Amino acid sequence: MFSYRHGFHAGNHADVLKHLVLVQLLSHMGAKDTPYTVVDTHAGAGCYSLEAGSYADKTAEFATGIARLWQRRDLPGALADYLAQIEAANPDPGLRRYPGSPQLALQMMRAQDRLRLFELHPTEAGALQDYFREAGRRVSVRHQDGFASLKSVLPPASRRALVLIDPSYEDKSDYARVVSMMREALQRFATGVYAVWYPQVRRHESSRLPEQLQRLAGANWLHVSLSVMAPPANGLGLFGSGVFVFNPPWQLAERLRAVMPALKAALALDQRAAFTLQGQQP
Repeated sequence: MFSYRHGFHAGNHADVLKHLVLVQLLSHMGAKDTPYTVVDTHAGAGCYSLEAGSYADKTAEFATGIARLWQRRDLPGALADYLAQIEAANPDPGLRRYPGSPQLALQMMRAQDRLRLFELHPTEAGALQDYFREAGRRVSVRHQDGFASLKSVLPPASRRALVLIDPSYEDKSDYARVVSMMREALQRFATGVYAVWYPQVRRHESSRLPEQLQRLAGANWLHVSLSVMAPPANGLGLFGSGVFVFNPPWQLAERLRAVMPALKAALALDQRAAFTLQGQQP
């Protein structure tokens, strides 16, 4: 149950897509003066070292992810916004660490905004608590199951919230739990912005998830996916990922449409690399 450690995968192509979308959503939330709450149901350790000897260095998945974008100055629009946040987490020269979703949220939040983090893995939760020990009351870290605990913070006092749901899906029951959790979350707080990340793997549950979420979303949703290579012939491994957004900002589709061709070109591992962008808004 507790074998997954995101540090091994930090900065890979799936992180790039997830955080590209997250940075745009955080920018949208901060465009209004009223405060908002960010909730991360599977927060991980907060930030990850990419240096020699780190978990990330053992797999070097970041080499075909963020490292392909690092120090590029020709990236368009939303990709440049994303890279600017990665650079902000690396004030010293070089790509030394990769900010997880909690760190990105903290960088982009304002004094009046709040961050609520859940993490069940005991080691990751301990690292997360240590990482945010000096963050003060703006940040709450709970060693709890995000699936079960999301309802405890909905609706937020601010009545504005961005919720990121990104379990590891190492247990295939996570797919069904995501659908169930989203159904309950929308009943409690229908106007929240929810971003659900999922992996593209050769598993029936993965291919069905976007359609299941679309049925819940009704007439206001956006789905973006990026495949960096053909599905592995042996059926094993991550070949892409997707993000499904409930109640997306009206400009999000346009901003992603402008950069997804460049992102596909930068991260492609073979000729089968492709992206999709679909959505519906009232």
